[in-house]
Amino acid sequence: MGGYIGKILKINLTSGKIKEETHGEAFYRKWLGGYGLGSRILYNDIPANTDPLEPENVVGLTTGILTGTLAPFSGSFTAVGKSPLTGTWGDSRGGGFFGPELKYAGFDAVFFHGRSQKPVYLWIKDGEAEIRDASDVWGRNVNDTEAILKEKHQDKRVQVACIGSSGEKLSLISAIMTDEGRAAGRQGLAAIMGSKKVKAIAVRGRGRIPVEDMDQVLDFRKKVLDAMKKNPMYDRFCKYGTTGGTAASAISGDSPVKNWSGVGSEDFPTAEKIGGDSVIKYDIGPYGCFGCPVACGGLQRVESGPYTVEGHKPEYETLAAFGTMCLNDNVESIIYLNHLCNNYGLDTISAGGTIAFAIECYEKGIISKDETDGIALKWGNHKAIVEMTEKLAKREGFGDILADGVKVAAEKIGKSSKKYAIHVCGQELPMHDPRDVHNPYNKKNALMYVADATPARHTQSPHDGFALQATGICSFGGFLGRGGEGVPQLTDFINAITGWSITTSDMRDIGDRIATMRQAFNIRDGLKPSDFTYPDRVLGKPPLTSGPSAGVTIEKQVNLQVEEYFKSMDWDLKTGKPRKKKLIELGLEDVASDLWG
Repeated sequence: MGGYIGKILKINLTSGKIKEETHGEAFYRKWLGGYGLGSRILYNDIPANTDPLEPENVVGLTTGILTGTLAPFSGSFTAVGKSPLTGTWGDSRGGGFFGPELKYAGFDAVFFHGRSQKPVYLWIKDGEAEIRDASDVWGRNVNDTEAILKEKHQDKRVQVACIGSSGEKLSLISAIMTDEGRAAGRQGLAAIMGSKKVKAIAVRGRGRIPVEDMDQVLDFRKKVLDAMKKNPMYDRFCKYGTTGGTAASAISGDSPVKNWSGVGSEDFPTAEKIGGDSVIKYDIGPYGCFGCPVACGGLQRVESGPYTVEGHKPEYETLAAFGTMCLNDNVESIIYLNHLCNNYGLDTISAGGTIAFAIECYEKGIISKDETDGIALKWGNHKAIVEMTEKLAKREGFGDILADGVKVAAEKIGKSSKKYAIHVCGQELPMHDPRDVHNPYNKKNALMYVADATPARHTQSPHDGFALQATGICSFGGFLGRGGEGVPQLTDFINAITGWSITTSDMRDIGDRIATMRQAFNIRDGLKPSDFTYPDRVLGKPPLTSGPSAGVTIEKQVNLQVEEYFKSMDWDLKTGKPRKKKLIELGLEDVASDLWG
């Protein structure tokens, strides 16, 4: 049983019943954990064509096979459910310390079914679970909720995953938060918790995760860390985290500028004001998730002025979403916005993208000052950006129009606003521009934004990488841990911890199985590849006339990539259905029967 506990919790909020479900080695060998485990469980438990905000939907928090172990970067958990934002399969990785604590408390995952009539939270301690009243924290934001629950249980080591008031008010871009600043942000899965009246999961465990060969794990860890420190990116990530490349990304064409319509060197030449040294001068201490040898996060303080605040350092995505996208070079306002979104429980990518959309609508006369509650939404107006984001977080005034993201906002605003709503299936695109064809990572993003089961996701790698989120390892673990001959790989850690003999080929098969299951979840609901489409602006229709991506149109490239990808996955290009033979080969006979009869 190395690496996994073998037990998951299923909470029926309607009846108040709690059930333990056990799974053996064969199950974990096929799915590992994380969104692999989640996709298998929820394909069974969520009926086809379920409304994401109705009781029939299920939301789960899952851990990976390496979560909470001594493997480096092993602090991840993954939230799963049918996305209220996109209507597709939904998953979102979070960091911090919640995932490991859930395993120490005796469970690999917890799933919520049904709906409570009153606000509740789930208390888990050392193998025991209890549904408790949450009326004293309902309406409170993230930081207060964590503090109150830790005080209630008189233990500072209690770990909390919770929603803020944005999730309570069913914002479709709301996030599940841990550690006051770590977010499972994408897909709007916090809105499912809000719809079920689940405010939080609080966990405390003193158990241990079984490990087959601890001496070997320790040896592997030392070798990886030694190799990692020789990587030239290591010191940079320790110093800056993800903020170090913000300015360069804005100028190179990696970051979208001015709601995807601008060019960094021309429209945002002051990008250095929101990246690197301009950000870290507010640091008051490092922050690292469980098992992290880099501590790429940080705690920050703005000591005076209108944006006085103390909280987590904004990541690159946040700096670009509220910075380059909005032409805002006031770094203190972005630090404040990051804290605001964390405390209310909002995805900063979607929130920033939605504000940029609103600014463009205002600048083009589609909406007026009367409609925006007197706020002059103009490019670079950091005061207006903060004021409108606060309204979005609270669902107040015009913020209520924006609280469900750009797709819903454009439907409500009407007129010509739709052409400025940049999304795929309702989810705002990440801060990496697929028109940046000189960047090999963005060539992959160009494919995955429209080919993955969760649209508009920059963390979804091509075929070989699908198992990473199932392991419980942070994406940067794979990036920084690369080394030469003799440096242990992910499979080495899995085998030392579990006692298995998994190969790289086996990992590809597991990734194939997980990707296919996530795809099948969508296909069962009637979704087709043609539903996953880019706005013309992102395709370069018309192309930018200057800058690194001048003249670039990617429509043919994307179509070819999608065609090749579906062929390699053995999924039908027109319907998206995995071939029946493929499903059977992957051991998904029930799915084959559902999709093919």
